Amino acid sequence: MLFSVGYQLRNDADFIDCIIKNKDKISEVYFSFPGIPNGRNTNHIADGTSPFECEEKRTKDFERLLRAGIGFNLLLNGNCYGKYALARSFYNKLGDTIEHLRGKYALGSITTTSPLIAKFVKQNFADIRVRASVNMSIEAPEGMEYIQDWFDEFYLKREHNRNRAKLQAAKEWCDENGKKLFGLANSGCLNFCSAHTFHDNLVAHESEVSEMDNGYIFQGQCYEYLSNAESKATWLQKTNFIRPEDVGLYEEYFEGLKLATRVHFHPERVVSAYCKGYYKGNLPEVLEPNHSGLFLPSIIENEKIPANFAKTVMTCDKNCKACKFCKETQQKSTVILE
Repeated sequence: MLFSVGYQLRNDADFIDCIIKNKDKISEVYFSFPGIPNGRNTNHIADGTSPFECEEKRTKDFERLLRAGIGFNLLLNGNCYGKYALARSFYNKLGDTIEHLRGKYALGSITTTSPLIAKFVKQNFADIRVRASVNMSIEAPEGMEYIQDWFDEFYLKREHNRNRAKLQAAKEWCDENGKKLFGLANSGCLNFCSAHTFHDNLVAHESEVSEMDNGYIFQGQCYEYLSNAESKATWLQKTNFIRPEDVGLYEEYFEGLKLATRVHFHPERVVSAYCKGYYKGNLPEVLEPNHSGLFLPSIIENEKIPANFAKTVMTCDKNCKACKFCKETQQKSTVILE
């Protein structure tokens, strides 16, 4: 399995070193571009570094990745583009940006939430592959069929990572129609989150929001929900991540797996764990969002998760009220720190 790793702009070289060290298992680095809304706002270093210094560091990082033979995937995955969503000026800007990145870094693919951006790319840059973002929540072949003229590749809805029937149906449709299927491996999001769309919209307007005198801080509904002890006890059954040890089970379905590392506190830990195929430590710490702090002084020791966990949850009937497998697995894997 090859991984798609999210670029994170940092002052040190540790993350880029880690990616290059594991380049045989990494097909591409995905990234956003300054001034264009995306699924995360990560185009700066939060220490007062100037925009010019940030751009210089990003250029050096990308040149190193290019020399190492790693591909690039541009994120145009904002959930909202506001008044610019249909604007000619916006698409002119996108065209200039894509042309620049294709020439400088051999940009090979674009991930987007917008069918219009996908259409624009296919009409003007036929050599660039277009991938439907995981934020589109595509969960069935019909969802891919409707937009197949403008997309070459699709991320499957993260909630279906543990549903073999859904995986099989999506893979069969992709094979029949010359498309490729991808998955998100280490999402820490809760299944079927009713606040997800609101959060994605908020992030798309993050620059504007940051300029306001705001009365609330919104990290995500998951943080408030998991602050409750009873909710924490069912965390494992309400998640959808694929553990590093279980990646092999998905080889027959996914062309590649995305690793969420753009805002992770320790992205090297995530990349190393998935490239090695195992992780010894607190399981939430390789996920994004990382909810490990909400469980302290307890941790969920990944090595205590049974080897048959993924096979079991991929084929179960999802009747969590009747089945206690995930809840009991979490209990047996929980360690209270002294």
